[in-house]
Order: sequence, then structure tokens, then C-alpha cells
Amino acid sequence: MGASMTAQALALLLALLTTPGRAQEIPPPAYHVAAYAASVPSDVLYALAVQESGTALRGRLIPWPWTLNVATVAYRYPTRAAACSALQQAIAEVGAKRVDAGLGQLNIGWQQQRLAHPCDALDPYLNLSIAAQILAEHKPKSANWIEAAGRYHRPAGGRPAQRYRESFARHLKRIRGTRYAQGDL
Repeated sequence: MGASMTAQALALLLALLTTPGRAQEIPPPAYHVAAYAASVPSDVLYALAVQESGTALRGRLIPWPWTLNVATVAYRYPTRAAACSALQQAIAEVGAKRVDAGLGQLNIGWQQQRLAHPCDALDPYLNLSIAAQILAEHKPKSANWIEAAGRYHRPAGGRPAQRYRESFARHLKRIRGTRYAQGDL
């Protein structure tokens, strides 16, 4: 990360920390940087990561960077190396389009043009950057960020996208606290 980007991220974080009525849960700095670059609210990106790769740790639900979803079954690994090994094995066994990886659960088959190597999806910073880009790509087609998140999960829509929107909205509300009304999304 360049000095300019670091300074921007720190300034943004300082502004968030000193703003009255701030979010109930402040996303870590990496979310602010990736979100800012894609013009996505950082709390929206954080809620997406919680939805996609969240795991309970010390009584809190947090995104886990070395999460895989293989043919609809979630697996969490203690290290990037372990997750990379499992990712390569999963691709060989079930095919890349049935494997999602990382914080934003990027689909390895559908997003392969954004990755030099499948294990790059396990780089938390790259994963967040790509997830934010995809989310931003869905926003113009959507009325709000909850709709965009539903399209992120399932561009075709339908009942799976509806269930995802409902769950995502609960995470976003918890993260934001009572700071925003539904119309502000």
C-alpha cells in the first residue's frame, strides 16, 4: 500500500472515529481502504464479509480470511497455506465454479479473470478489493446496497437472493447500530 493510500485510509478512519453517532461496530482499516477505492460504504463491505465468511470468535461474529465454501459446505482453515492446499484440492475434485474463497467468498470459476492464481483469493486485501468492485458493479442495477448485496450473492435474483438480502440486512443493521434508517441504505 502506497504512502498516499495509507494516509487516506488513516484520515478516513480518524474521521469515522471522531464523528458523533458513529457506527456501533467500526470495520478494520483494510475494509475502509478497499471500500473507498470502489466507492462502497465500508460498513456495507464489512457486513458483506461477515455474511460471506463470518465465524464466531471470542463471542463476536467476524469475517475469516481463510474460509472456503466447497459445493455449499463451509470450511475454515487456521492458515492461508492450509486453505490454499484445500482450495487446490477442492477445484480438482468439484470444479472451480463450485468453490468460493476468502473474506468475500469469491467464486473461483466465475472470478478467475480477476485472479492470477486461485490462491490469490485468499489474500485478504486482494479479496476485499475484488469483493468491493463486484459489489459496486451491482449497485447501479439496484435501488440500495441491500439489493446490490443480493445481486452480489445471486445476480439472477429469486428466493436465494431474497434470503441473502434479509440476512445481510441484519448484519448491516447490527454493524451500523441505529445510525441509519432503511431509506439511507
